[in-house]
Amino acid sequence: MNPPLCKVCLQPTSTWCSRCEQAFYCSPAHSQADWPRHRRECVPVSQNTIATPPLYQQPLVTVSAILFQPELERPRIVTVNCQPLSAPSPHGSCPIPMLRDFFPDSPNPSHVVLTAGLNNEPLRFPLHLFYCPNSLNRGSPVNRAIHRITSGAAPKAWCGPVVVLKFNGSRRQGYGDAGNNDLPALSTYFLAYQ
Repeated sequence: MNPPLCKVCLQPTSTWCSRCEQAFYCSPAHSQADWPRHRRECVPVSQNTIATPPLYQQPLVTVSAILFQPELERPRIVTVNCQPLSAPSPHGSCPIPMLRDFFPDSPNPSHVVLTAGLNNEPLRFPLHLFYCPNSLNRGSPVNRAIHRITSGAAPKAWCGPVVVLKFNGSRRQGYGDAGNNDLPALSTYFLAYQ
């Protein structure tokens, strides 16, 4: 089976619009460039969900995530709280990660879902990357942690913080703990990012 193609440049890719899961893009920049056209057809994925207790009865879900901070040489494992949904939403039943502390200048960071890793092999547990697309425009420093894991070979420099969560399965209804074993797939993505 042929891999899906980016809607903008028609290059093979494994990442898609996390809202509708129908449009594929090779980079966050191409996703943003195509948004004026794509927004007219972007219909959120609806998933069957099991009734859940009211929000006040649901504690925060805490998971480990990978944080690429611009000023550090290596990624760190951090704890991220996720707010369970009180009712089914058009975006599915996955808890909402609380990332405000990692993106103080961007309360609504952009995100992309990685479904393939090394050699374009499907990831059993897709990775959810959150980033600030305006970091470069604001003069943010190049992310040294990403620069290091790609040995400086990435064609485009990432700026600003990047937080990576790991879905607990291919249906993406929740998060599990991300860790150092996920770095090879992330390095592959950063190296392919144009």
